[in-house]
Amino acid sequence: MDLADAIAHCLSLPGAEETQPFGPEALVYKVAGKVFAITVPEDFPARINLKCDPNRALELRDQHPAILPGWHMNKKHWNTVVLDGSLPPRLVAELIRHSYDLVVASLPARIRAGWLASQSEIGGSTSPM
Repeated sequence: MDLADAIAHCLSLPGAEETQPFGPEALVYKVAGKVFAITVPEDFPARINLKCDPNRALELRDQHPAILPGWHMNKKHWNTVVLDGSLPPRLVAELIRHSYDLVVASLPARIRAGWLASQSEIGGSTSPM
């Protein structure tokens, strides 16, 4: 999966939006106002930071040289996924969805309920996992 495909996958998720709170060089993907992915399109090789369950993050780093501790992020909860073609596209897509799902699941119950209701009204998925 290349960066364009990863970005398209991020934006295909219900309620996902692209923002640039750190300036034009970094693209930040959010759901319900919370970050689930960050990339700098000018980086080579392309890479994307994704939230990850801490235990799974360690396993993934052990299994895949292209998955590293999150660059400029909390290394316990974030991975940097290098999009150098060494990872199966299905795994990258699954890691993007995992990050998104973690963020949705971590929303306060009142906010999550309102967000899920608004997504069902516009035809989005209401499954946080």
